[in-house]
Amino acid sequence: MSNEKVREKDWYKRMAFYQIWVRSFADGNGDGIGDLYGVYDKLEYVKKLGVDGIWFSPLYPSPNADYGYDISDYKDIHPDYGTLDQFKKVLHRAHELGLKVIMDLVVNHTSDEHPWFKESRKGRDNPYSDYYIWRDEPNNWDSLFEGKAWEYDEERGQYYLHIFAKKQPDLNMDNPKVREEVKSIMRFWLDMGVDGFREDVINFISKKEGLPNGIPFLPAVNGMPFYKDGPHIHEYLAEFREVCKEYDCFQIGEGPMTTVNSALKYLTGDNKSLDMMISFDHMMADCVYTEYIHRPFSLVKLKKAFTKWQTTLAGKAWNSLYLENHDHPRVISRYGSEYYHRESGTMLAACYLFLQGTPFIYQGQEIGMTNIRLNSIDKYIDVSSKTNYNTYHLKESIEKRLRRIHLSSRDSARTPVQWSDSKYAGFSKVKPWFYVNPNYRKINVASQEKDEFSILNFYRKCLALRKSSKALLYGDYKEYNPKDVNIYMYERTLGNVSYLIVCSFSRLPVKVSIPDKYIGKKGQLMLCNYPDRRQYMRYGTGFSELVKKLGNGAVAKTDAPDQGVDNVLQDLMRSELCTYAVRHGMYRPYETRIYRFKMS
Repeated sequence: MSNEKVREKDWYKRMAFYQIWVRSFADGNGDGIGDLYGVYDKLEYVKKLGVDGIWFSPLYPSPNADYGYDISDYKDIHPDYGTLDQFKKVLHRAHELGLKVIMDLVVNHTSDEHPWFKESRKGRDNPYSDYYIWRDEPNNWDSLFEGKAWEYDEERGQYYLHIFAKKQPDLNMDNPKVREEVKSIMRFWLDMGVDGFREDVINFISKKEGLPNGIPFLPAVNGMPFYKDGPHIHEYLAEFREVCKEYDCFQIGEGPMTTVNSALKYLTGDNKSLDMMISFDHMMADCVYTEYIHRPFSLVKLKKAFTKWQTTLAGKAWNSLYLENHDHPRVISRYGSEYYHRESGTMLAACYLFLQGTPFIYQGQEIGMTNIRLNSIDKYIDVSSKTNYNTYHLKESIEKRLRRIHLSSRDSARTPVQWSDSKYAGFSKVKPWFYVNPNYRKINVASQEKDEFSILNFYRKCLALRKSSKALLYGDYKEYNPKDVNIYMYERTLGNVSYLIVCSFSRLPVKVSIPDKYIGKKGQLMLCNYPDRRQYMRYGTGFSELVKKLGNGAVAKTDAPDQGVDNVLQDLMRSELCTYAVRHGMYRPYETRIYRFKMS
């Protein structure tokens, strides 16, 4: 089979996806909760971004113990979000616009309010008795979300396993009836016309026989060696893969703690059961295992993770590319700079969108939404944030413990999308279900639509460039200067066409040396996140103008965003740094450039 035919079959390789966590996307019916009516109204916006598909986080009925990842009915829509008919309307319109739609498949666990669990807890002699994992005596496993991984059920008189929250009992995938239920769920949505699934914590669904005790000195993850990549994982996923082969769809799996070599077992050979795996290595450049164990950001660590997955999967499998999703804090607040908001937001886009793989963009990422910092743990809703706050570092001050939550909470990814600077950020006409980030007056879609140099418009340019180039889609990857603590530089090459992507992660001007092979070659600058000299005169506030503002008293001390002496002084400093960088042939703070070379 020719490469072209393979590429045509694997349509997902050419695509980019937009993830919608619908509760916070757009409120279309005026109740303060995002819904499918709001999604329908925004489909043209999604298409205009330049993506080719939508991944919906769970839309199913749920008590919301883990906001949708505790499902009580797999074949319906949560009434907060609309109806099955409304979903079909969204699906039909998305397909009309050329957008694929994939659903979240969450089958490691259900809600404890699912009918299966309600029946299972009644006793050991009913058809659903073995749909879940029950024991008379628990082992020593910890839950990743809430205390121990076992909860005693009074009605049944046994303990049930929950790797995540107490209201998320783990399904017993060793039971063939459970696997048949999963296949039935898949066919229900595929028959409706959805194009595939993102499969949640899919590498956890097979547990080791006997459920042996975990490593006693490891908190939270002590049982993971016995439920990650379990003994029957490939056997069970092969069954689900057979369902997908009946349809023109694809599967992407979430694999917490999965190494690149482990991922290959899912993505290649006779065991191939997924088209892509969501990796986590690159999300640990400022933490250890979890964002709650925070460390200073390390660019070298980030680059090492990117390069490891790019090189190991090259020619064998396909990468999924992302910097944000519903499970992680906002990336500008982590790997970029809220001070250099536009600059770092655009640079971060370039640093990953041109890697080999299928990019995913999370709602609000395309405008550079940032972390929210609430002043009380009581205002947070994320179950893992509350558990971390109330379990660890209890001897620290409230302020320090809260700062840990500011850095790590998943709630920062779940604030309402900031559509405009109007009340409630244009998300709703009534008070939203969760707090709006106060910076919505500055960071919003409407203002960035009008700004040709905005983060939003840079994402559009990046996605258009990627789609236009076979080298950026399928070309080989090579990293340069892996130990450089300021610059991430890599190339993509196909035939005689090469792209050189250079990204500065420094808040100060830095010197950049291009690889020897490009010296003396004439390259075309395809993208830069700073205006050129001509554009800057039209776009930027000049140094002399800023000085004049201070001198004539036109600026007063104020707390309003983008106003006041402090902000003007910051703008002066920024302008001076940029001027210095340009005069000395250096990269400006968080500058990125993408060059195209045609080699002889």
